[in-house]
Amino acid sequence: MPLYEHVFLARQDISSGQVDELVDQFKGIISEHGGSVDKVESWGLKSLQFRIKKNRKAHYTLLNVNAPAEAVHELERQQRIHEDVLRYMTVKVDELEEGPSAMMRRDERRDRDRGPRRDGGPRRDRGGQN
Repeated sequence: MPLYEHVFLARQDISSGQVDELVDQFKGIISEHGGSVDKVESWGLKSLQFRIKKNRKAHYTLLNVNAPAEAVHELERQQRIHEDVLRYMTVKVDELEEGPSAMMRRDERRDRDRGPRRDGGPRRDRGGQN
């Protein structure tokens, strides 16, 4: 079966629990059509570059999908009419990435880089200012 990476953005004013319910609903759609969701990553609430339907932030979620094309078409159709989904994007890939995605690795690196300096001195930001 074809492999897909599917990312969707949910409205900022819903809770993380409601986002999890959306994920379960979308996983059900995929499984009804003979596919499976191999991995789910919640990237959290992030700022948008521009407003989408009056929202400045959105809950980002990645789904690694192993399903026929009809299942993905139905998933996208359901997301088009769902009021809590702002945007979605599906990309067909040759193989699914093992381990954390690039977004999760980036967040881990950023958290590691923001730690205190070992010598006790002030930490300098990118601009070289304190």
